[in-house]
Amino acid sequence: MMGYRVNDIFYSLQGEGRNTGRAAVFVRFSGCNLRCSFCDTDFASYREMTVDDILDEMRKSIGITDYPHQLLCVLTGGEPTLQVDAELIRRLHEDGYVVAMESNGTREPAEGVDWLTVSPKEHVEVSRCQELKVVVDERMEVSDWGITAEEYFLQPCDTGDPERNKAIAEACVDYIKRHPRWRLSLQTHKLLGFK
Repeated sequence: MMGYRVNDIFYSLQGEGRNTGRAAVFVRFSGCNLRCSFCDTDFASYREMTVDDILDEMRKSIGITDYPHQLLCVLTGGEPTLQVDAELIRRLHEDGYVVAMESNGTREPAEGVDWLTVSPKEHVEVSRCQELKVVVDERMEVSDWGITAEEYFLQPCDTGDPERNKAIAEACVDYIKRHPRWRLSLQTHKLLGFK
């Protein structure tokens, strides 16, 4: 049985992109093939877990035994495509989850992902996704990276500097007003102070 390196499992609201505000259980995998300066994942700590361990931990984090709708599960990281396989996705579906994945787009995901969000940084291999989320700083290097998506989002990079963050957000708004295919994605979980 395959072991997965899991950094964290928690129940919260999706804070960014198309599913903002939707209840979701997050499975954050450790490890990535890139090293982005703004990444919010601690790669040093993880637990080796089986699929059954992951599902048990997800159920405990939710605290609801009879969820009335299909609950969103967000596979994130790090880079989840380094570990997530078709078996894990199949078991999540069997447990009633809608499976979303947040990826850097450097590797194709395993089959069965219901909603793929690609936030490209370099060496993109994915050519199609449901959601393209481009994180930008004040340089405003906006590109679709040759990816065809159902929805396109610009997300201001959180630099940790409130004045700089404000300038980046204003530049994003200005860009979107001139290029209305794009929509604004804010990290509402950070703005509101929750995980």
